[in-house]
Amino acid sequence: VQLQACGGGSVQPGGSLRLSCAASGSIFSRNALAWYRQAPGKQRERIAHITVGGSTNYLGSVKDRFTISRDNAKSTMYLQMNSLKPEDTAVYYCSAGRPVGLGGYESKYWGQGTLVTVSS
Repeated sequence: VQLQACGGGSVQPGGSLRLSCAASGSIFSRNALAWYRQAPGKQRERIAHITVGGSTNYLGSVKDRFTISRDNAKSTMYLQMNSLKPEDTAVYYCSAGRPVGLGGYESKYWGQGTLVTVSS
């Protein structure tokens, strides 16, 4: 397993969760990293990515609520999710890949998903 995501669970609206994605060292150090999510009946969407240098890019609907970060010493990426809404309910996936163009990203490796449920 090259990417391993964890940290999902159930939370009430307005709550917070932090997802983690551990990657093998070779993948982590050489690649940009991203979080995607797929809600029931919807296509998978990229919600944030972070470059090797630490530059970040967010989907508009999560900007100012979610924060992506990476800990190079631990080869781990995080997604801090605050002010969660029911529409954030989805399976969340981590990915390693490369930035493309201006603000774009192309996945090369995928981790398994972790389910986040936001409900009262």
